[in-house]
Amino acid sequence: MKQVETPSIDLTSGALLLGLATVWGGSFFFAEIALREVPPLTITLHRVFWAVPALLLVVWWKGIKIPTSASAWACYLVMGALNNAIPFSLIFWGQTTIGSGLASILNGTTAVFGAVVAGILLVDEPLTARKIIGALFGVLGVAVIMGLEALTNFDPRNLGQLAILGAALSYSFAGVWGKRFLSGYPPIMNACGMLIGSTILMLPVAFVVDGAPSFNLSPEIWASLFAVAILSTAVAYLLYFEILVRAGSANLMLVTLLIPPIAVGLGYAFLDERLGSEAVYGFGLIALGLMITDGRLLNRVLGRRGVSRK
Repeated sequence: MKQVETPSIDLTSGALLLGLATVWGGSFFFAEIALREVPPLTITLHRVFWAVPALLLVVWWKGIKIPTSASAWACYLVMGALNNAIPFSLIFWGQTTIGSGLASILNGTTAVFGAVVAGILLVDEPLTARKIIGALFGVLGVAVIMGLEALTNFDPRNLGQLAILGAALSYSFAGVWGKRFLSGYPPIMNACGMLIGSTILMLPVAFVVDGAPSFNLSPEIWASLFAVAILSTAVAYLLYFEILVRAGSANLMLVTLLIPPIAVGLGYAFLDERLGSEAVYGFGLIALGLMITDGRLLNRVLGRRGVSRK
């Protein structure tokens, strides 16, 4: 039997992972500032629109061929909806009622729910007991955060929390769609293509719902919009694929554990946000669910040292 070891994280990969967590965690912070003057769907439009030229420049610099088939661009439209337009809009709308730190914690369910969705829809990623248990801990974490009173009393914040969970579910389906229909294209082209697709989708939606975007914004709002587009989107995707090559998808999933502390720290330091104990306990349960889903901690406990057999 051939033994396959999970790639280890070296110093460079660790630094890149921390960088990715910082720019993704920062997206919640930047959005919170932008929401002071810009409505949620328009923030989504800004995020995807300004990221496109940045990634197109990378595609041109690397000499990557841009697909011309209608089927490829149809796939990019769907991917843009599932991985950008829908989740970004839900997250930013959710942040109108809940803080950036709590939004990042709830978004952390993406990995555990994504493993279950992939297990149901992908033949090569079977649904295992470990994935189900991990998802159950994720659900328990969400229940702790929302509280039992959410079942009996209406609170507008509950809708915001549900919107973030909807975004996490959309990300989960995006992962399945990308693996099934976009695996034959260069990763950077896929990132660029789906951002173009999501821009096409968001242009009419933002105009109809929010009206024409205002360009009479304060400097800090413009800075936040460009930061969420360039740093938290374009640069984030470049870091994502670099880590994927260097350290593998299993190690890349660890970024999910790093994003909430960064987002919470930014919200605490600059936005005067404070989390209740239920959010901290809920994050602990979600993090535990992720570690169970990942499986390496359990493997070490059982003496397997992160080695699987094929």
